[in-house]
Amino acid sequence: MGSSSSALKVCTEHQGGINWLSLSPDGQWLLTGSEDGTARLWSTADSQCRAHFQGHESYITSCHLENEVAFTCSADHTIRKWDVMTGQCLAVYRGHTSIVNRILVSKDYLFSGSYDRTARCWSVEKEKPIQEFRGHRNCVLTLALYSSKDVLEDSEEEELEEETLSKDFLVTGSTDCTVKVWWVSSGRCHQTLLGHTGAVLCLILDAPNRELFSGSTDYTVRTWNIVTGEQLRVFKEHQGSVICLELVNRCLYSGSADRTVKCWLADTGERIRTYKAHKHSVSTLKYHAGILFTGSGDACARAFNTKTGILQRVFRGHKLVINCIQVSCQLLGISSSADGKYLATIPWGKNG
Repeated sequence: MGSSSSALKVCTEHQGGINWLSLSPDGQWLLTGSEDGTARLWSTADSQCRAHFQGHESYITSCHLENEVAFTCSADHTIRKWDVMTGQCLAVYRGHTSIVNRILVSKDYLFSGSYDRTARCWSVEKEKPIQEFRGHRNCVLTLALYSSKDVLEDSEEEELEEETLSKDFLVTGSTDCTVKVWWVSSGRCHQTLLGHTGAVLCLILDAPNRELFSGSTDYTVRTWNIVTGEQLRVFKEHQGSVICLELVNRCLYSGSADRTVKCWLADTGERIRTYKAHKHSVSTLKYHAGILFTGSGDACARAFNTKTGILQRVFRGHKLVINCIQVSCQLLGISSSADGKYLATIPWGKNG
């Protein structure tokens, strides 16, 4: 059994549950998005709230933090851009007709997925949609992005039609059981990846190896060649929905409603380890320095040694399901869906 840890700091300023955490690239700031319709910026050094972002008309579903600006998306059908130092709203992106549940930021572009069955691409500076990706028959739940330059050799690029050259591709997973790959430049669907028989809940890309991993309510993880669209492998040992994925050094970690995390060799599909001890679904995963952190519906976060599978620590303090974990050198931050707390705990290496 792992040792038990309690939080050094319990942050309760939000008036509703916390749905998402995002860590700044420099690790100095943490952004929380809440059911109360606001976001807050926290210092990772002292866990003090430094900014409060208000303006959404409904709950925040997800958020993304850069060093100078923050982005939030909401059930009010909009996305907002904020100045992290002043808390001022810099832009409102309108166009979706239902809940915006995921965002992805890449340089000057913002991508969003919505319950309105579409994904969209926006210019960060102009507040206007550049492209709409329409074709899913149900909600878009998860997003990933890659460039053809990341996956093709020069000789292969020469053989492709002009439209595909040096282009970005957006990948979307949906409750319609499909994964779709889209040309960002035209909005056209490049490929539809068929095989799942349940909603696609999570995606993770390994562009250098030309592979995409998808997890589903059909209890499987599937691997796809992102160049050809071919299904390469099916990971079948889970006994519940696959909710979250993490890929580290070609080891794939999958968290499931069956209360376990499994580790697979991505190259062969062999399951090499199962991490147990959870008393409810595993809702989120985060790898850091040889430790796999898990969040669960049993209101606990756990730290496992990835090589041995041994449970080394249990983090307590929440009352309800943990939605998101972020780890930095300064802290381990944990958020919960309904108890409204963000817990800042000691860095992993500083206490037995």
